[in-house]
Amino acid sequence: MGKSQENLVDIIELEKKFPIYKGILRRHVGDVHAVDGVSLSIKKRETFGLVGESGCGKSTLGRTIIRLYEPTDGKIIFMDRDITNLPERELRPIRPHMQMIFQDPYASLNPRMTIQEFISEPLRLHHICESTQIRDRVAHLLETVQLNPNFMSRYPHEFSGGQRQRVGIARALALQPELIVCDEPISALDVSIQAQIINLLQSLQEDLGVAYLFIAHDLSVVRHISHRVGVMYLGKIVELADCKNLYENPLHPYTKALLSAAPIPDPAVARKRKRVILEGDVASPIDVPQGCSFHPRCPMAEDCCQRDTPKWREVGDGHWVACHFV
Repeated sequence: MGKSQENLVDIIELEKKFPIYKGILRRHVGDVHAVDGVSLSIKKRETFGLVGESGCGKSTLGRTIIRLYEPTDGKIIFMDRDITNLPERELRPIRPHMQMIFQDPYASLNPRMTIQEFISEPLRLHHICESTQIRDRVAHLLETVQLNPNFMSRYPHEFSGGQRQRVGIARALALQPELIVCDEPISALDVSIQAQIINLLQSLQEDLGVAYLFIAHDLSVVRHISHRVGVMYLGKIVELADCKNLYENPLHPYTKALLSAAPIPDPAVARKRKRVILEGDVASPIDVPQGCSFHPRCPMAEDCCQRDTPKWREVGDGHWVACHFV
């Protein structure tokens, strides 16, 4: 995928491996291939959806992009600057431009800090505003995420799950970032609250122009909020396209299986849909299958799939796929 002036982030052959050590001497015996040669781009003001089964490396990819994890190989180009191997001192001025919303809104909040202390912490660390202005800034951020500013003296246990997630969003917005990694931000919430958080994120994107990497399991939510969608399997992106094209014309067998499992509210349409049931379990990221990593579960697999790794290629206007038979 060629670099564009509109791209906020360009990821080139990114890898993240976690070493495995055994014994008293800490002998290196292998690696967990969490992210394995991923290439993608995120445009300014765009929501890039990332879907896949649990354990496929979605969250690791998001954390590696913003350098919470150190990449093993590849390149991360953020705001036209290579940040792959930047030392922490040089990375610090870039940190405010990339933030994260975590999956568990309670675990991501310090129970001993008030909401004011929690949201104001990055403002103090990065010297965003004068100390006399911090309280007003926190109040404005709480209003932005539709919370009462009078709540800033409360502690996390005094809030509901949805309110805690709004606090997490307010903290992510505190430094006015260009990119926010949303790591399954609604999976721990009730369905009615999920809709409110999704609508809030969309409204904030329209007002502030922020870009999202939106990681989720719920395909209907990803379809609602995303401009483009990437499908991840065992550390690799196997298909990438604009949202409408991916949902209406899936090409990779794994994408077809995921979409066939998503519930459809219309019973008449659901009865006509052909269900694709995958056999077996996801292979271990410690011992990734040779050739196409999906071939042990693929209904279309042939001998070449076990020998040769499929090329990552563009088959249409912005539609990329890694499969021998597409």
